[in-house]
Amino acid sequence: MAALLEVKDLKVQFSTLEGVVHAVNGVSFSVDEGKTLGIVGESGCGKSVTMLSVMRLIPEPPGRIVAGEVLFKNRNLFKLDKPAIQNLRGAEIAMVFQDPMTSLNPVLTIGQQISEALMVHEGMTKPGAVGRTLELLDLVGIPQAKERYNDFPHQFSGGMRQRVMIAMGLSCNPSILIADEPTTALDVTIQAQIVELTKKIQSHLGMSIIWITHDLGIVAEIADRVIVMYAGYIVEEADVYSIFENPVHPYTLSLQRSLPRVDSKRYERLSIIQGSPPDCIHLPRGCPFGPRCEYAIERCLQENPVLDAVGEGHRAACWVDARKRRAR
Repeated sequence: MAALLEVKDLKVQFSTLEGVVHAVNGVSFSVDEGKTLGIVGESGCGKSVTMLSVMRLIPEPPGRIVAGEVLFKNRNLFKLDKPAIQNLRGAEIAMVFQDPMTSLNPVLTIGQQISEALMVHEGMTKPGAVGRTLELLDLVGIPQAKERYNDFPHQFSGGMRQRVMIAMGLSCNPSILIADEPTTALDVTIQAQIVELTKKIQSHLGMSIIWITHDLGIVAEIADRVIVMYAGYIVEEADVYSIFENPVHPYTLSLQRSLPRVDSKRYERLSIIQGSPPDCIHLPRGCPFGPRCEYAIERCLQENPVLDAVGEGHRAACWVDARKRRAR
């Protein structure tokens, strides 16, 4: 069965005064119907740019999709005209952004903003859109939805604003919901509520989810498959169990070691990844993680490894095996 969304060899660059930023470098992955894909990595690794490119929301210029294709239900999104891609956004692929306060219009009520999407994409009348909006607000756990329909974004807490954004994303029953670090600005209690809400809604509606985050704890709870990105490359991809129990790439292992634990290893000192991510204008000759990698060999500094199979459904781009601490 064909994947619902398939990204093939995506490359994205940005022109700056300092030079060309190589933001995404040949990324390929797929998302199956009803499944959750987690995309993990440090800030600036290309997670958000990858998904903004899928939605064709990269500003051109300075951004430019250099190569690749995105197939959604066997349609190449890069070949759709502007009206077609605008009709697809929100209706079939929806996106929830990191900071709802910058995504919501401050001078329109939250009811107006959700209803507008329903009238534009679903062709609903205003009374019908209002009724559906109230149902959505109830679904995402907004108390007293009828009374809060006419409230403005600043009258909601951060967690409630994020619930409003999820309601807006779900308004047209999309096939895929892209969540771009939706819990980053929230405290841990509200984060847990948003994650549980998303899982509940996915179970209810059967949609696919792409969850972008730097938090491995959230990935462990919500994802079926995981992509680990570094410097615009995918460095490892596997099912969520393999990523945590059998990581191959040293970067994946380093991310795990920096995560607090509650098991028998909870007394171990948290490790840090030495150094800084590379300059994406002047990427290193070999593996981009090589200069920071404790397992690096000479080949790592000379030749960038390709993403290759290391097990069933498990791929990694590395010349060494972090599990065995030796060359593969």
